[in-house]
Amino acid sequence: MLQLLTETPRQKNSLFTAMDRFLCAVNTMDQTVMVPSVLRDVPLDEDSEMSSAMSLKSSDMDEEGDMYSYYQLLKSIRGNIEWGVPQAAKKTREEEDEEEENRRMGCGKITRVNSSTSLASTSYSSSSSSSSEAEDEEDEDLQKQLQFHLTGLHGVLSKLTVQANSLTNRYKQEVGMGGWGQ
Repeated sequence: MLQLLTETPRQKNSLFTAMDRFLCAVNTMDQTVMVPSVLRDVPLDEDSEMSSAMSLKSSDMDEEGDMYSYYQLLKSIRGNIEWGVPQAAKKTREEEDEEEENRRMGCGKITRVNSSTSLASTSYSSSSSSSSEAEDEEDEDLQKQLQFHLTGLHGVLSKLTVQANSLTNRYKQEVGMGGWGQ
């Protein structure tokens, strides 16, 4: 991906720009790190930018953390952004066949669903103006939630970009390529 050299202030805060910067940084890291196993015994403590990343560490990584763990994490996050988050658990073929059989036989799960008429009768007493006010508040709440999550995602992507760049530079130092490609 090609990163634009001139970004307007509005583009700089764009989520697409943040994702593009992160993907470019991870691709550069991936192209630079020819032997990932070199990162296995390199601690995070020596690099202030990477050691501050301990809060982003996933639960399945070692407690002390090393550069290799972050290399794997950054590549995994890149895959999730490019291809989507994998489903937690796939249904087995037997489970799918059993569900299909239950649907055909009418033996599915029974759940209680409120009918629209009973809901309408209970809400009939409220006026339509209060209904529109509630919808406006709900729309405002959704807008605030979206803004909150977009801001958080932008911040996380920015931190991950710094980490990918830091890991790339650290790898160069470890293998003796200190000034290459800068």
